[in-house]
Amino acid sequence: MTMTMEYHNPVLLKETVDGLDIKPDGIYVDVTFGGGGHSREIMRRLGPNGRLFAFDQDTDALANAIDDERFTLINENFRFIKRFLRFHGVREVDGILGDLGVSSHQFDVPERGFSTRFEGELDMRMNQKDAVSAYNVVNEYAEADLRRIFADYGELTTAKGLANAIVQARESHPIKNTEQLKQVLSRFLPAHKSNKILAQIYQAIRIEVNQEMEVLKEFLEQSLEVLKPGGRLSVISYHSLEDRLVKRFMKNGMFEGEPERDFFGRFEVPFKLIGKMIVPSDEEIKINSRARSAKLRIAEKK
Repeated sequence: MTMTMEYHNPVLLKETVDGLDIKPDGIYVDVTFGGGGHSREIMRRLGPNGRLFAFDQDTDALANAIDDERFTLINENFRFIKRFLRFHGVREVDGILGDLGVSSHQFDVPERGFSTRFEGELDMRMNQKDAVSAYNVVNEYAEADLRRIFADYGELTTAKGLANAIVQARESHPIKNTEQLKQVLSRFLPAHKSNKILAQIYQAIRIEVNQEMEVLKEFLEQSLEVLKPGGRLSVISYHSLEDRLVKRFMKNGMFEGEPERDFFGRFEVPFKLIGKMIVPSDEEIKINSRARSAKLRIAEKK
């Protein structure tokens, strides 16, 4: 099985790339390269003078690089989109695509610790060079911080109990892998809902490990700086925390509060929304279960 095959089907492929309104000679960015599915579709629509830059901080994704002189794969976190585009001599682009969340490949490699299905190390780093892993969060964070993470990022009503159970358990020995973590939290995992609650727990830890909310904010702010007027932003999110940020930023260029109004009650917004939010068809969800919670939003810079 090739590396690309392991990455499975890209979610909302046609809709996301259609949303970019590709110009054959344009410059585009795919900030979440993964298996390269979206990138290959963009390349298919580019002419000989078009260019595509892709970002992926996971070194596993480098095996999928597209052999084409119009394509550049940057092995960095997309929170540095502006810096690395400048490094490559690019100040403005015609479109940016982001497919947020964890790739199927990362879920399917047990030792990465992302999946609730396998026993694995408490890792969850999208970039294997990062210093903080899930092990550090679970074994070293203060109880109050664990409580905040489970409440804010996992949206768990049992956040206080979860944090306390972890702190109590690790006093006698470190919690080393996903199986031990499940045992420590077993009383919060009723059989009929255990998978759903575990997924929320893992999500909360993963978001903290990878600073996903901060990264998303930095990326969205910089996307506004590097997009040309008329350039498109096409973003797929997988949980309400991400989608809320994307929706608010596309709507008024801010993450909280409201833009200042002028004397007549008008305010300037940086984007024009393109169409309504798009979700996958039942057909696509049948083929690719990862698509189930996907939401696509598209905006054009004014």
